[in-house]
Order: sequence, then structure tokens, then C-alpha cells
Amino acid sequence: MKEKFLSMAVLMAAVVSCSYAQSTAFGSTTAELVTPIAISKTTDMHFGTVAASGTLGTVVLDWADAVTPSGGASIPTGGVTPTTAVFHITGQGTSGFSIAIPGAPITLSNGAQTMTVSDFTCDEGSSANLIAGELDIYVGATLNVAANQAAGTYTKAGDMSGLFVTVNYN
Repeated sequence: MKEKFLSMAVLMAAVVSCSYAQSTAFGSTTAELVTPIAISKTTDMHFGTVAASGTLGTVVLDWADAVTPSGGASIPTGGVTPTTAVFHITGQGTSGFSIAIPGAPITLSNGAQTMTVSDFTCDEGSSANLIAGELDIYVGATLNVAANQAAGTYTKAGDMSGLFVTVNYN
């Protein structure tokens, strides 16, 4: 009987010791959301007043509102002042973000007459970092003026087939 009692005690000790072989810990779960990145247009792109000739030419608009004509294009004095396109970005602190601008030419129209704008450039390149939650970016481009381009105001409304800038957090 002592053997049976001893066997029973050993079995109970094994069961009791098994129940203490497991332990549980708990951790918290957290998510931190950043301020959404946003972009707004501050200034439209305008090449200013351009004169065409019998030779094709270009006008390069840089990030400081300056234009450089070449070929048959020229800039007459006293015309409309050129302006670089400016976009204001807001978001979280010093977060990094990517920048996308048109890679293909866009077409400006004046009735049936057209000309293209190409070679878009951004002063920040293809990525930048916010400074205290904001940053202005400047977009320049090249206006392609045909030989004997008809006079008039050539425009393209701002949409995805025109001048656009897209920003995304990295």
C-alpha cells in the first residue's frame, strides 16, 4: 500500500510541476500616424512674352523665374514676366518624400495652333525632405517654339495631361 501511495504522490508531483511550466507576459500595441502629405499650387508656370521667327527655337524657364531663349525664339522687352511653377508641400516634421513631374511633353493650345513644353525639371530632383513640416518646390521646363509660330496665348489647364506634381512619403 505504501508503494501505491508513493506512486500516487510521484504522479501528483509531476502533474503539479507541469502546471507551473508555462508563463504568460503581456505587451502593449501602438500605432503612430503621421500628418498626411499634401501639395498645393502656389504659382502657375508662365514663359512670359516670347517672339517667334522663321527658325524654330526654345525658351528654357529656370527655377528663379529666368528664361533663356535659343534658336529662333527671343524675349522682347516690356512683356509679361516669366514665372516658375511653385508648389507648397506640407506634412510631418522632416519626413522624406518622392516627387513626380511630367516625363513626357505637354501640349499648349491656342485654338487650332499648338506648341509643346518638355524637359520638366524640379529644383529638388526626385526626392526631398520637409523642413519643419513644409517645403516649396520649383518646376521649370522648356518651351518649344515652331518656326513662324502663330501669335496668341497658348495654355493647358492644370490636370494629369498637363503640368502636375505628385508627392509621396518615402
